[in-house]
Amino acid sequence: MLHGVGVGNAAGQLSSEGFYYLYRGILPPLCQKTLSLSIMFGVYEECRRPLENADVPHYLSKAIASIVAGTVEATLTPFERVQTLLQHEHYHSNFKNMIHALKVIGVNYGFKEYYRGLVPILLRNGPSNVFFFFLRDEANYHLPHYDSWWGQASQQFVSGALIGGFISTIFYPLNVVKVHVQSTLGGEFQKFTSVLAELYRTRGLRSMYRGVHMNYTRSFISWGVINAAYEFLKKSVF
Repeated sequence: MLHGVGVGNAAGQLSSEGFYYLYRGILPPLCQKTLSLSIMFGVYEECRRPLENADVPHYLSKAIASIVAGTVEATLTPFERVQTLLQHEHYHSNFKNMIHALKVIGVNYGFKEYYRGLVPILLRNGPSNVFFFFLRDEANYHLPHYDSWWGQASQQFVSGALIGGFISTIFYPLNVVKVHVQSTLGGEFQKFTSVLAELYRTRGLRSMYRGVHMNYTRSFISWGVINAAYEFLKKSVF
């Protein structure tokens, strides 16, 4: 995603770095994913309900709530920022771990540096949430309902997996821009449109999607699990 290379070259780079660096930067996505999902579902529901109670049209209230949830999620940008730096081979010797990276960035570069790459994250989070909740609700309405917990869980897994894989593919170029922007430390902040135009000029549209098959495979599994687990826990708790 960062260098625009194929899977073979990427695997070769990982092999040359060694097993020690394979899971480097694992803590930021663990923290970010846990918190972002809580925000995504929680803020969405807390925004949607009062809007619908105020007689705001159903689909409009869902769209507004989705965008608000995605915007609030963007406050977690520092986790994605640090993850990119920890996983970049250029900074292996600069940072020991997530805490050290956060400290160095804050002390040496200032608070603003935590939010480098915020624009593509905002453009990704809000619209992708709109897609997710719209498609998820439509799938729940139109798909057959099963009485057994296994049938319900399987249905939720499949629908969540397909929706997650689809959305991650659509918004993949935004992640490419985000990673490209966040791979630098210090200096002038690059404009989103300038970076996107430069990547398109140098790589072309096809290369902007390089690695997308690995991305949608990961999203297929993770969002299937997330959707099934969310519905199961919601019914168990409420």
